[in-house]
Amino acid sequence: MNQKRTDLKAMTRLALLIAIELVMKAIGLGSVPMGPLYMSFLTLPIAVGAITMGPVAGLVLGAVFGAVSFYDALTGGSAMTSALLQVSFVHTFILCVGTRLLMGLCVGLIYEALRRLDKKGTWSCIVSAMCAPGLNTLFFMGYIVLFFYHCDYVQGLVAANGAANPLVFVALLVGVQGVAEFFVSGLLGGIVARAVERYLK
Repeated sequence: MNQKRTDLKAMTRLALLIAIELVMKAIGLGSVPMGPLYMSFLTLPIAVGAITMGPVAGLVLGAVFGAVSFYDALTGGSAMTSALLQVSFVHTFILCVGTRLLMGLCVGLIYEALRRLDKKGTWSCIVSAMCAPGLNTLFFMGYIVLFFYHCDYVQGLVAANGAANPLVFVALLVGVQGVAEFFVSGLLGGIVARAVERYLK
Protein backbone atom coordinates (compact mmCIF):
# COMPACT_ATOMS: atom_id res chain seq x y z
CA MET A 1 0.00 0.00 0.00
CA ASN A 2 2.78 2.40 0.96
CA GLN A 3 4.63 1.55 -2.26
CA LYS A 4 1.52 2.38 -4.31
CA ARG A 5 1.20 5.73 -2.55
CA THR A 6 4.86 6.48 -3.18
CA ASP A 7 4.51 5.58 -6.87
CA LEU A 8 1.38 7.72 -7.16
CA LYS A 9 3.15 10.70 -5.58
CA ALA A 10 6.11 10.27 -7.93
CA MET A 11 3.82 10.10 -10.97
CA THR A 12 1.94 13.17 -9.76
CA ARG A 13 5.18 15.15 -9.35
CA LEU A 14 6.35 14.06 -12.78
CA ALA A 15 3.02 15.01 -14.36
CA LEU A 16 3.23 18.41 -12.66
CA LEU A 17 6.71 19.05 -14.05
CA ILE A 18 5.55 18.00 -17.54
CA ALA A 19 2.63 20.42 -17.21
CA ILE A 20 5.02 23.19 -16.14
CA GLU A 21 7.18 22.52 -19.21
CA LEU A 22 4.19 22.73 -21.53
CA VAL A 23 2.79 25.86 -19.88
CA MET A 24 6.20 27.57 -20.02
CA LYS A 25 6.34 26.82 -23.73
CA ALA A 26 2.73 27.90 -24.35
CA ILE A 27 3.08 31.30 -22.67
CA GLY A 28 6.51 32.05 -24.10
CA LEU A 29 8.59 31.56 -20.95
CA GLY A 30 10.10 28.31 -22.18
CA SER A 31 11.97 29.66 -25.17
CA VAL A 32 12.86 33.17 -26.30
CA PRO A 33 13.78 33.64 -30.01
CA MET A 34 17.32 34.93 -30.53
CA GLY A 35 18.26 34.87 -34.21
CA PRO A 36 18.17 31.34 -35.65
CA LEU A 37 18.22 29.80 -32.16
CA TYR A 38 16.02 29.94 -29.07
CA MET A 39 17.19 30.85 -25.59
CA SER A 40 15.51 27.97 -23.79
CA PHE A 41 14.59 27.79 -20.12
CA LEU A 42 12.83 24.43 -20.49
CA THR A 43 15.91 22.81 -19.00
CA LEU A 44 14.82 24.18 -15.60
CA PRO A 45 11.97 21.70 -14.90
CA ILE A 46 14.09 18.94 -16.46
CA ALA A 47 16.88 19.65 -13.99
CA VAL A 48 14.45 19.75 -11.06
CA GLY A 49 12.91 16.42 -12.07
CA ALA A 50 16.23 14.70 -12.79
CA ILE A 51 17.68 15.82 -9.45
CA THR A 52 14.69 15.13 -7.21
CA MET A 53 13.28 12.04 -8.98
CA GLY A 54 16.23 10.45 -10.76
CA PRO A 55 17.60 9.85 -14.27
CA VAL A 56 14.42 8.20 -15.60
CA ALA A 57 12.39 11.30 -14.73
CA GLY A 58 15.05 13.39 -16.45
CA LEU A 59 14.72 11.16 -19.50
CA VAL A 60 10.92 11.58 -19.60
CA LEU A 61 11.07 15.35 -19.12
CA GLY A 62 13.80 15.57 -21.76
CA ALA A 63 11.51 13.68 -24.13
CA VAL A 64 8.78 16.29 -23.58
CA PHE A 65 11.25 19.09 -24.33
CA GLY A 66 12.36 17.21 -27.43
CA ALA A 67 8.79 16.64 -28.63
CA VAL A 68 8.01 20.35 -28.27
CA SER A 69 11.21 21.23 -30.12
CA PHE A 70 10.41 18.82 -32.97
CA TYR A 71 6.88 20.24 -33.18
CA ASP A 72 8.48 23.66 -33.74
CA ALA A 73 10.57 22.15 -36.52
CA LEU A 74 7.48 20.69 -38.20
CA THR A 75 5.38 23.85 -37.89
CA GLY A 76 8.03 26.45 -38.66
CA GLY A 77 8.24 27.67 -35.06
CA SER A 78 12.02 27.41 -35.17
CA ALA A 79 13.84 28.85 -38.18
CA MET A 80 16.89 26.65 -37.69
CA THR A 81 15.31 23.25 -37.09
CA SER A 82 12.69 23.92 -39.80
CA ALA A 83 15.51 24.52 -42.27
CA LEU A 84 17.43 21.45 -41.08
CA LEU A 85 14.27 19.36 -41.43
CA GLN A 86 14.51 19.93 -45.19
CA VAL A 87 18.02 18.45 -45.12
CA SER A 88 17.23 15.32 -43.08
CA PHE A 89 14.05 14.34 -41.27
CA VAL A 90 15.75 11.59 -39.25
CA HIS A 91 18.73 13.67 -38.15
CA THR A 92 16.47 16.60 -37.23
CA PHE A 93 14.34 14.28 -35.10
CA ILE A 94 17.46 13.00 -33.32
CA LEU A 95 18.71 16.59 -32.96
CA CYS A 96 15.46 17.77 -31.36
CA VAL A 97 14.47 14.70 -29.35
CA GLY A 98 17.52 12.47 -28.92
CA THR A 99 19.84 15.16 -27.58
CA ARG A 100 17.22 16.25 -25.02
CA LEU A 101 16.63 12.67 -23.88
CA LEU A 102 20.36 12.28 -23.35
CA MET A 103 20.61 15.61 -21.53
CA GLY A 104 17.86 14.75 -19.04
CA LEU A 105 19.32 11.32 -18.38
CA CYS A 106 22.84 12.67 -17.89
CA VAL A 107 21.75 15.36 -15.43
CA GLY A 108 20.14 12.68 -13.26
CA LEU A 109 23.24 10.48 -13.42
CA ILE A 110 25.56 13.41 -12.69
CA TYR A 111 23.52 14.34 -9.63
CA GLU A 112 23.58 10.77 -8.32
CA ALA A 113 27.37 10.72 -8.67
CA LEU A 114 27.90 14.14 -7.08
CA ARG A 115 25.47 13.45 -4.23
CA ARG A 116 27.74 10.67 -3.02
CA LEU A 117 30.52 13.23 -2.62
CA ASP A 118 28.29 15.98 -1.25
CA LYS A 119 27.16 14.46 2.04
CA LYS A 120 25.30 17.58 3.19
CA GLY A 121 23.76 18.26 -0.20
CA THR A 122 24.99 21.85 -0.25
CA TRP A 123 26.37 22.12 -3.79
CA SER A 124 25.42 19.01 -5.78
CA CYS A 125 21.99 20.40 -6.74
CA ILE A 126 23.43 23.65 -8.12
CA VAL A 127 26.23 21.98 -10.07
CA SER A 128 23.93 19.32 -11.51
CA ALA A 129 21.28 21.88 -12.51
CA MET A 130 23.92 24.02 -14.24
CA CYS A 131 24.88 20.94 -16.24
CA ALA A 132 21.39 20.88 -17.81
CA PRO A 133 21.69 23.99 -20.04
CA GLY A 134 25.37 23.25 -20.59
CA LEU A 135 24.73 19.70 -21.81
CA ASN A 136 21.72 20.83 -23.83
CA THR A 137 23.91 23.28 -25.75
CA LEU A 138 26.79 20.81 -26.05
CA PHE A 139 24.67 17.96 -27.42
CA PHE A 140 22.48 20.14 -29.66
CA MET A 141 25.27 22.19 -31.24
CA GLY A 142 27.61 19.18 -31.31
CA TYR A 143 25.05 17.22 -33.33
CA ILE A 144 24.62 20.14 -35.74
CA VAL A 145 28.38 20.32 -36.29
CA LEU A 146 28.65 16.54 -36.80
CA PHE A 147 25.71 16.05 -39.16
CA PHE A 148 24.63 19.43 -40.60
CA TYR A 149 27.76 21.61 -40.69
CA HIS A 150 28.29 21.30 -44.44
CA CYS A 151 24.68 21.88 -45.50
CA ASP A 152 23.83 25.17 -47.23
CA TYR A 153 21.80 26.58 -44.33
CA VAL A 154 24.53 26.13 -41.72
CA GLN A 155 27.23 27.29 -44.11
CA GLY A 156 25.18 30.44 -44.64
CA LEU A 157 25.25 31.03 -40.88
CA VAL A 158 28.98 30.29 -40.81
CA ALA A 159 29.60 32.91 -43.51
CA ALA A 160 27.26 35.45 -41.90
CA ASN A 161 29.08 35.13 -38.56
CA GLY A 162 32.54 35.03 -40.12
CA ALA A 163 33.36 31.78 -38.33
CA ALA A 164 36.72 30.27 -39.21
CA ASN A 165 35.93 26.78 -37.92
CA PRO A 166 33.13 24.80 -36.20
CA LEU A 167 34.27 25.73 -32.68
CA VAL A 168 34.21 29.45 -33.47
CA PHE A 169 30.85 28.99 -35.20
CA VAL A 170 29.31 27.44 -32.07
CA ALA A 171 30.81 30.12 -29.80
CA LEU A 172 29.56 32.96 -32.00
CA LEU A 173 26.10 31.47 -32.51
CA VAL A 174 25.48 30.57 -28.89
CA GLY A 175 27.22 33.57 -27.32
CA VAL A 176 25.31 35.54 -24.68
CA GLN A 177 22.32 33.22 -25.05
CA GLY A 178 24.30 30.23 -23.79
CA VAL A 179 25.70 32.17 -20.84
CA ALA A 180 22.22 33.42 -19.87
CA GLU A 181 20.76 29.89 -20.07
CA PHE A 182 23.64 28.51 -18.03
CA PHE A 183 23.25 30.91 -15.13
CA VAL A 184 19.47 31.49 -15.11
CA SER A 185 18.32 27.91 -15.65
CA GLY A 186 21.26 26.40 -13.82
CA LEU A 187 21.19 28.50 -10.66
CA LEU A 188 17.41 28.73 -10.43
CA GLY A 189 17.02 25.03 -11.19
CA GLY A 190 19.54 24.14 -8.50
CA ILE A 191 17.85 26.32 -5.88
CA VAL A 192 14.40 24.95 -6.69
CA ALA A 193 15.66 21.35 -6.77
CA ARG A 194 17.36 21.77 -3.39
CA ALA A 195 14.18 23.22 -1.88
CA VAL A 196 12.07 20.38 -3.30
CA GLU A 197 14.58 17.79 -2.11
CA ARG A 198 14.42 19.15 1.43
CA TYR A 199 10.61 19.20 1.34
CA LEU A 200 10.45 15.57 0.21
CA LYS A 201 12.67 14.32 3.03
